[in-house]
Amino acid sequence: MTEPQPAPACETTPDAAAVRLARIRATLPRRHARERRFRALGRAAVGFGVLCVVFLFASILVKGVPAFWQAQMVTEVYFDPARIRVPPPPQPQQGETPAQFQAREYDWRDALAAAHWEDVLVDALLAHLPPDAAQHRAQVARLVTRGERYRVRDMLADDFSLLGQRVPLALLADAHVDVWFKGTAQEALPAELRRWAEELRARGILRLQWNSALLTHADSRASPASAGLAGALVGSLYMMVIVLVLSVPVGVASAIWLEEFAPKNRWTDLIEVNINNLAAVPSIIFGLLGAAIFINALRLPMSAPLVGGLVLSLMTLPTVIIAARVSLQAIPGSIRQAALGIGASRVQTVFHHLLPLALPGILTGAILGVARAIGEAAPLLLIGMSAFVGSVAENPLEPSAALPMQIYLWQGNELRTFFEPRACAAIVVLLVLMLGLNALAIFLRRRFERRW
Repeated sequence: MTEPQPAPACETTPDAAAVRLARIRATLPRRHARERRFRALGRAAVGFGVLCVVFLFASILVKGVPAFWQAQMVTEVYFDPARIRVPPPPQPQQGETPAQFQAREYDWRDALAAAHWEDVLVDALLAHLPPDAAQHRAQVARLVTRGERYRVRDMLADDFSLLGQRVPLALLADAHVDVWFKGTAQEALPAELRRWAEELRARGILRLQWNSALLTHADSRASPASAGLAGALVGSLYMMVIVLVLSVPVGVASAIWLEEFAPKNRWTDLIEVNINNLAAVPSIIFGLLGAAIFINALRLPMSAPLVGGLVLSLMTLPTVIIAARVSLQAIPGSIRQAALGIGASRVQTVFHHLLPLALPGILTGAILGVARAIGEAAPLLLIGMSAFVGSVAENPLEPSAALPMQIYLWQGNELRTFFEPRACAAIVVLLVLMLGLNALAIFLRRRFERRW
């Protein structure tokens, strides 16, 4: 019986190999050209994206940075006793009740508010203007923003020894004078105001100086030149603290339960799918949810940082949960097995071994979630934070502004030539906060990062 013969192998002759090699070499220039085109397109796409970002940041900085300098009139203000006819502040008397002393103090403050503060400021300016300007005191008063009269009033209220003294001050110019001085006014100043402003500028009285009021004053409608970001900054800081206090512990605890303790069944699968879906829900939906629950149902105050922080916590929670779960999943299984092998319980394994190792990723996710939340405006619109608030909130339950909403309000102000640079300056402050948080996240990740 003959044995079966194996199938003949494909014969490869030197001529066939040479033909295939020639064909391959013939396609190389075309493939290399495609690769070069693909790399060029990739570089062009990256360059175009970087160019757009640079253009965006440059346009914001060009418009926003000049707003940190404002036209001011550096002069001496004389607290003239003839203009300020106010007795010394009351002192507690023997046998007087606190209510009686408070009533006398209120009367004194009313008398202080009724003093001729506008005349005090006009007298300080007339010292540098031609003599004929004294006949137009009401027009001269328009050179200085209205809020300065309250500033000098509060100075005397804090230190009554200033009465009868000359104090060097930098008075904020009116908003129209400021935009005229910077050359951005669409409409020219009235002839008299322009002539006086030019006289003050020629004498070095009217000049640009660092505008600390932009960061220390609250928003103002009566005195636009005095409007600042203090109220919005405080409101945003309140909301950031609330987001950190609520979303981080709840998010980390949820991630630990889902990853380490939850049974694997259809219910946990449903929870995981919903968490992933919530991370992609538009932020305005969270605003609707917050308005329905926190304002309509729980009757919390509108425009309060507490409500804003709760809404932003709901929006940030899915991000924190996903980041914490990914950090726990990145830990090798040998860590769990080793901890359980030496007798540690599951709780000890999580809190003594897994959580410290996952901390860099958890902190990074939490900080990036807060950085995203601080720039959100849509949820805040629906809980009333678009309302004008002219004061700085002393606690999270008081009405307050927020940086995104302050930008929104200033951008739509009718005095556009003055408030548009201020809105860009507020964007600069917001970007500094967000970039600072992102830099902190990068630092923490590199500081605590472990490589397996």
